[in-house]
Parts: sequence; C-alpha cells; structure tokens
Amino acid sequence: MDVAGAAALVTGGGSGLVIVDLPQSRGAEHAASLPNGARFAPADVTDEAAVERAVAMADEDGGLRVLVNCAGLGPAAKVVGRDGAPMPMEHFTRIVSVNLLGTFNCIRLAAARMVRAAPDDDGERGVIVNTASIAAFDGQIGQSAYSASKGGIVGMTLPLARDLARDGVRVVTIAPGTFDTPLLAGAPQNVRDALGAAVPFPSRLGRPPEFAALVLHIVANA
Repeated sequence: MDVAGAAALVTGGGSGLVIVDLPQSRGAEHAASLPNGARFAPADVTDEAAVERAVAMADEDGGLRVLVNCAGLGPAAKVVGRDGAPMPMEHFTRIVSVNLLGTFNCIRLAAARMVRAAPDDDGERGVIVNTASIAAFDGQIGQSAYSASKGGIVGMTLPLARDLARDGVRVVTIAPGTFDTPLLAGAPQNVRDALGAAVPFPSRLGRPPEFAALVLHIVANA
C-alpha cells in the first residue's frame, strides 16, 4: 500500500503519525521528537470513546490507512505464588483486557473508518498490524496471562483478515521474540543479558528498529 499523505495510528507509542498511549506515558514526547508531524492522542486502548477520538484524529490527517497495535503489558505472576496464594484474578483480567480486548477495540474502530475509504490501485483500503509474541506459542513460567492474551491475538488474526478481505483491508500479526523495549526496561541487566544469550542467532535482544522495518514492509507489500 502506498501511504503517502495518509495517516497511521500506532498504539503504545514510539512512531507513527498519531500515537495512542496512556495520558501519563511519554507519548507526547515521542510525537514531538518525530520529524513527520506526529500527534499524540492520550487514551487507554480499552476505552471505546477515547480510542474513537484517536481514530477520528488520524482519519482527519489525510485518511486512516494504517493501524499498528503495539500497546500491551505483561508483568509475570505464577498461578500460585510462593506464599501459597492464588494469582489475583484482576492480574489476569487486566492483562487480557489491555492486550487482547484493547487490540480488538482498536481494530474494530479503525476498520470501520478504513472500509469507507477509496481503494488504491491494488484495491487496498487499509492495513492492520497486530503484535502478538513468541509467548503465544512458547510461554514461560509466570506468563499464563500474557500468553493467553497474545494467543488470543494470534487466534483472531485469520478471522479478522477474512472478515475484512472483501473491503481491501489486510490484517497481519507479528509474533516477535524477546525485544529490548520498555517492557523489559525494569529487568536487572543480568536478566536482560541472559535473555539475549538464550537467542540462538543473533544472540541478543531484538531492536525496535528491526520490528519497525518489518511493519513497514508489511504495509508496503500488498
């Protein structure tokens, strides 16, 4: 898809024309640092009204053509803790709510705008890129909630793609390995080093520009 002059909405912040993140996040700072005229839309991805405002903002900026779902959280917790207490139910529901329900909330509201757009020469109207995780297939200790949420994203990808295919909207999900993102920023350096060393090749954490390059290729490659 040729997105020249069109708008992209990126949840979780970091890049794009309209960045959606929590009000207390660094989204405004990221938007101001980008040379492409990015704007910040404060929103919780589970908030229907707030996401609709963000989608409307993006649609006003040349027409919403791209949605990249990166918002998520994943604190680890075992189903039964060391104290013998069960995992608090709110821990599980919060992670699934943000990662899975929030992703779908953004998809449904963005897609409703995309399908009304004029198609390009290939008949495309939009591209939606979701972020799952290797944990969707190979979850580790303490990742039951996170893995469930990311597995849900994987599971809904093909039905969503089939739902929207006739309208010229593509839906693709990336399942990255362990990346050097703010989600890992709080981990001790020895833990980060061990995670990187566990990767067969290259033996390091993934880098955000590598993820961005894949997103750009997916958007451009019809």
